[in-house]
Amino acid sequence: MSTQETIHKLPRGAHRETLRKKGQFWTPDWIADAMVQYVMANGATGIYDPAVGAGAFFHAAKRYATREARSVALSGMEIDGEALLQAALSGLAKEDLKEVHEGDFVRSAPTERFPAIVANPPYIRHHRISKETKADLKGLSLRLIGKALDGRTGLHVFFLLRALEILDDHGRLAFILPADVFEGIFAKKLWQWITAHFCLDAVVTFTPEASPFPGVDTNPIIILIRRECQQDAYVWARCKHADGGQLQGWIAAGMGECNQPHLTAEHRKIEEGIRTGLSREPGGDLGAGPTLGDFAYVQRGIATGSNAFFFLTRSRAEELGISDEFLVGAVGRTRDVCGETITSETLDNLDRKGRPTRLFCLDGRPLEEFPAAIRAYLVQGEAAGLSTRPLISTRRPWYKMEQRTPPAIFFAYLGRRHVRFLRNLAGIVPLTGFLCVYPRRKEGDFVEKLWQVLNHPQTIENLKYVSKSYGDGALKTEPRALERLVLPVEVVNESGLILPTSGVQMTLVA
Repeated sequence: MSTQETIHKLPRGAHRETLRKKGQFWTPDWIADAMVQYVMANGATGIYDPAVGAGAFFHAAKRYATREARSVALSGMEIDGEALLQAALSGLAKEDLKEVHEGDFVRSAPTERFPAIVANPPYIRHHRISKETKADLKGLSLRLIGKALDGRTGLHVFFLLRALEILDDHGRLAFILPADVFEGIFAKKLWQWITAHFCLDAVVTFTPEASPFPGVDTNPIIILIRRECQQDAYVWARCKHADGGQLQGWIAAGMGECNQPHLTAEHRKIEEGIRTGLSREPGGDLGAGPTLGDFAYVQRGIATGSNAFFFLTRSRAEELGISDEFLVGAVGRTRDVCGETITSETLDNLDRKGRPTRLFCLDGRPLEEFPAAIRAYLVQGEAAGLSTRPLISTRRPWYKMEQRTPPAIFFAYLGRRHVRFLRNLAGIVPLTGFLCVYPRRKEGDFVEKLWQVLNHPQTIENLKYVSKSYGDGALKTEPRALERLVLPVEVVNESGLILPTSGVQMTLVA
């Protein structure tokens, strides 16, 4: 079975969750061929893969060797024995895998250097990494780059750092990585170090329809790096079709600027790329114009720790005998709000559909001071082990709910197609599917104008420059990042918005 066939047979359900825990998403042939084309172009006689998996890059290296009528040595490391079994079943011979060592590359990378390193490292997000491992990784980043990377850094970043450490002089490295490597809170620090010590040749991005991993919630990016003196520019490419021949041909031709139907490429300055986000298209250098933070501050929605227990339908709350005194109106998911406003009618419609709209919201008083119905429900929660869950266990007492003043404006935390700011006319609170936007002035006219500016197409377009990108065009925006959202000068001027700190209309030069 080819690696291309393997990618189309990704497991579902529980098996897919197992894949996510391991961070394994197999590389399709057209991507593996292009990446191997790059690393072998300097005359290297072999490749090293620190995350061999099912052997996609080994297959690609053998195809390359056949085309070029030359031999190629294969070596690498893999932590998962089952993955190596898949590599053997995919058609790789015992001889092909004899130099693959089973082990943890990040913790025990080889000491020798390699002229050609290629990898699709395991994509393991930070919340799946233990505190002990995070502490070890922090120490590793201090040793390698002299700075500690943020605790939200995924394991794949440390694969990259370790691989760069063992890249030989004049050697080449090709990695396919999620976009958070360029957009995360740690990204600027990471890429300032990399581009100061290595030569970033190219960054290859993909439109959603050209994604190497269709149906997977990640935005993959290929980076092509040499161990050479740094340079002040790199090539930024965009694949618009899953066309391996065109991508491979472009790499073989030297990765110059191009404007083809399925592939475009242009030169960009390193400094601009790091500031904008190397995964993002040019145009993100929006200057020092007004930002959302000038007019509002942002908080995440309420994290319950167990929506099944704390977020109730109206009928369930009545069944439990929980009075309105202990309930707060709430919405939990963006698809529960169809328009751009949230009203009491919105909640009534959700109630009729049997959707949860009541947040079980207790203060910190002792258990015995609550009514009997509340005490009985809390006993059920205790018996179910809720008090020991990671988030809930940090509360004192465990049932005390986070508090939020109902925000005037909601924003979808993770959006794909209909990204929008929602006007909260119902006086309710959001769960973590939304961010809370609190205007710095309370007057209705100010709030309405701000809401209109935020929903303007030009403002929505700017979201991609402050958001993390995921699969199928999804954007995820954190509170502090949303505050950095640039509001187009002409849109703010036309709205007549008043700058809260000055009390006068902003006069901005377009």
